Amino acid sequence: MGSAVESKKTLRIGVDVGGTNTDGVVLDPSRALEPDKGIIAWHKAPTTTNPSLGINDAITTMFKTAGISPDQVASVTIGTTHFVNAVVERDAARLSKVAVLRLCGPFSKYAPPCVDWPDDMRELILGYYALLKGGLEVDGYLISDIDENEIKEQCAILREKGIKSIVVNGVFSPIDTVEQQEERAAAIIRAEIPGCDVVCSKEVANLGFLERENAAILNASILAFARKTIRSFQKPIKRLGLDCPVFITQNDGTILSGDMAARLPIRTFSSGPTNSMRGAAFLVQNELDEAMMVVDIGGTTTDVGLLLANGFPRQQAAYSDLAGVRMNFSCPDVKSIGLGGGSIVRNGETLTVGPDSVGYKITEEALVFGGKILTTTDCTVLADSTVEIGNRELVKGALDDEGIAKFKAVVKHKIEKIIDTMKTSPEDIPVLLVGGGAVIAPNELKGASRVLKPKWSGVANAIGAAIARVSAVVDTVKSTESRSIKQIQDEICQDAIERAVANGASRSTVKVVEMDTLPLPYIANKSRFTVRAAGDLDYSRTDFATLHFEETSTETEVQMDEYEKASKNAEKKTKPEPKEDIDIDSYKPTVKNRVWYINETDLSWITIGCYILGTGGGGSPYASMIRLRQMLRRGDVVRVVNPDDLADNAAVATGGHAGSPTVGIEKLSGDEMTECQEELYKICNDQPTHIISIEIGGGNGLQSMIIGASTNMDLPAVDGDWMGRAYPTKWQTTPVVFNERPLIWSPSAMTDGNGNVVIVPKATSDLQVERMLRAALSQMGSGVGIADPPVSGSECRRWAVEHTISQSWRIGRAVAKARKSNRVDNVAETILAECGGPEAGKVLWKGKIVGVERTLRMGHIYGECIIEGADVVDDENVSKTLDKDASKQPQFQGRIKIPFKNENIAAIKISRSVVDGKVIETEDEVLGLVPDLITVIDAQNGEAIGTPEYRYGLLVIVLGITASERWTSERGIEIGGPKAFGMEHLKYKPLGNFVKPRSVIDEFDTSE
Repeated sequence: MGSAVESKKTLRIGVDVGGTNTDGVVLDPSRALEPDKGIIAWHKAPTTTNPSLGINDAITTMFKTAGISPDQVASVTIGTTHFVNAVVERDAARLSKVAVLRLCGPFSKYAPPCVDWPDDMRELILGYYALLKGGLEVDGYLISDIDENEIKEQCAILREKGIKSIVVNGVFSPIDTVEQQEERAAAIIRAEIPGCDVVCSKEVANLGFLERENAAILNASILAFARKTIRSFQKPIKRLGLDCPVFITQNDGTILSGDMAARLPIRTFSSGPTNSMRGAAFLVQNELDEAMMVVDIGGTTTDVGLLLANGFPRQQAAYSDLAGVRMNFSCPDVKSIGLGGGSIVRNGETLTVGPDSVGYKITEEALVFGGKILTTTDCTVLADSTVEIGNRELVKGALDDEGIAKFKAVVKHKIEKIIDTMKTSPEDIPVLLVGGGAVIAPNELKGASRVLKPKWSGVANAIGAAIARVSAVVDTVKSTESRSIKQIQDEICQDAIERAVANGASRSTVKVVEMDTLPLPYIANKSRFTVRAAGDLDYSRTDFATLHFEETSTETEVQMDEYEKASKNAEKKTKPEPKEDIDIDSYKPTVKNRVWYINETDLSWITIGCYILGTGGGGSPYASMIRLRQMLRRGDVVRVVNPDDLADNAAVATGGHAGSPTVGIEKLSGDEMTECQEELYKICNDQPTHIISIEIGGGNGLQSMIIGASTNMDLPAVDGDWMGRAYPTKWQTTPVVFNERPLIWSPSAMTDGNGNVVIVPKATSDLQVERMLRAALSQMGSGVGIADPPVSGSECRRWAVEHTISQSWRIGRAVAKARKSNRVDNVAETILAECGGPEAGKVLWKGKIVGVERTLRMGHIYGECIIEGADVVDDENVSKTLDKDASKQPQFQGRIKIPFKNENIAAIKISRSVVDGKVIETEDEVLGLVPDLITVIDAQNGEAIGTPEYRYGLLVIVLGITASERWTSERGIEIGGPKAFGMEHLKYKPLGNFVKPRSVIDEFDTSE
């Protein structure tokens, strides 16, 4: 552990190296409760090309102004945007070529590395990839072991190509604590290619195969640049005679040692907003000890984040996007709007503020500084006689009193709107205003219990860096068969605490700050546990090594200031991906002789629609969409035909996936979908002429087109399915509802894509088929393809829910249109218009998710989602309605709950009262109920939100669409209605009249 440091080392230095300014602060934490918060010195200056100079200047200046000597400093912590900027700016001088070696066995071949990246990013970074033996099932069982000789063969190829940055990504590697496949492969690679950089994906991010790989690739690409940058950070510290550790802040508000930041620079992405939030909280620490909203107003944008009561920012939902690359590593949930001190104000028929801004030129272009452009700063000076910025005389008369009132209302509404979006409950919350532009914000805000503008807020980011803590995260899947969840949680919490101490935290200060448990569907006795522990840095330790890099012979020493020249002078060999800008209104799909030939535009719309029709279940269609898109790009022909055109003697096969969505995001498809079809027709004599999806909802909605593509079975897909939505079980299908013959789903075949096959040649009932396949499913990795025997063309016409691929296409088109015209506010109404109009469905609710509960029963995730009624429309024209609608109440008030079993079951209004100190929940009006479709969509972008993605704070719209008449018979309601979900106390009443979806083929056919 090393000896204790003398007590005179009490000062912490925080430096934030931003794209525009470098901010510094010297802090004495022991004086944090004094009026000056222990801030001894601060500094703000423009960022230099070589960050070493800017850091040197900041620290030197602060030492001089406050008379500080180097031996008083306990630590230096630096926040930086350097690494994320290298990626965003696509700078070839700072990004290395990367090779990806997957340990995946027969899986994931249809979604190669960087498959969903922008073309220019892929061309810039991906140098090579190979799919190798290896990978685990969700229960830890081997898909296959790694092959040392196979890895060595790949190393020879990489040596020849000269690629020195390598990512190793194994299926289910984040839960691989026994086999250690990624670590073993990395050791082989390092031995074969001396001096190379190997990134194990499990070190970078958690479950989610493609997204984790994406994050690991970006991390590998900036490693060489990160080493040099961190070295340039450490030089001035040595030069100034500081004998203390140098840390880098990561994006959750905690620190990385220099060597860890050099290995995982991606963890610094988005650390700037986090530092601002934690710095702001520090400035009001003796006034607040609860969750708070931090509003950071700069020159151009306002960033808003929620700082939780535990002192850490709330993290984003499952996925984040950077430079067009989708990732799943943890990021603070920060939303930005185009509002800042330099935002341009235009006073026409309606007064508008932003989103464009004069930015850093405010001192030249704003009226108060003698410029000609009216900005928010000018209007604030006009509106508030106490604000002293520039020359007040120069702005006189720019707005009249009415204009000033409108300006105040628009700014107030914009800030209130984004605060409300970020809140997780309807209660008021303290709001902290920081940043150079905070002067434009009002002192009172709706939804804020109080509004604070603390002193020193201009350098909140550097303060946040200085006070950063030490953390550790454990994310793993464990068996709950022989131990209770509480026992496992206690063990994992202890592990997280030990890891935090190992990372440098003082044991007495470490606490568990976050804990989550998620049962895994269809997987017996397995749950995913995530625990985060954090504490203060232990300054008594002297084992924080200063980073010494071994220079390798191939690594050219590049001075930092050469990066700027290189990036400016480098010829851009890569071109940005041309965005195909189609006119949605005039677009016509290709339909010839009553056959619809699917293209990429059709696919993108169908994908959006499939997830919306999934009613929360079915799993995300994203991976299937990527696979089908790749097939289309290489020339596959995908055909769709109308069920009305089927001959009586046609043989319509069925295909679909079954399993856990958790497995679906980690073990990407191999050949199981086509293999199960091949296995079935070895024992089934009826050769198929067509293919239909078992369900349109979620990922299965695309399977008929994948299986039927010209390079697979070359069969036309039928425009329909057996559910018209997603249901949790196989017997909840329309052929079973019609009950015209005793057994539909046998014989059937199930394959796992890894050589294991289950055949059900005969069974006593469709329910028995379901039970047998479910039992085998968990032993086959909880992700399989299932093939069912063909039905005749005449049966298909009678039983199928018709034109559901067409319906998905129309729903997706409606969402695309709403997004393109920036009218997502009425996307729900647009979707309903495509599903038959007001008589066929309705908007059941609009609001914000304020509660989610999940439990696992018999392999299915049961739960409840609580949604508080709220205004989800971003009304830009507030100034228009300033006087008119002041008294208008929101349309949806109160709360609803949506119970779900994988899919949403109902939408029920609820009321809560307190009786004898207990909260009693009462069910009121039933707004919608199965078999009608209850689907939850994101109010910000119109996309579906699946039940695994429900989380606090999401603004959502709940849609109800009347079920197909195939489901509204007495037997249909018994199989697909409330009774089937254990909700016998509810009685089904259709929420409208079913309108059959209009066939795309009927509308657009150009028969010759």
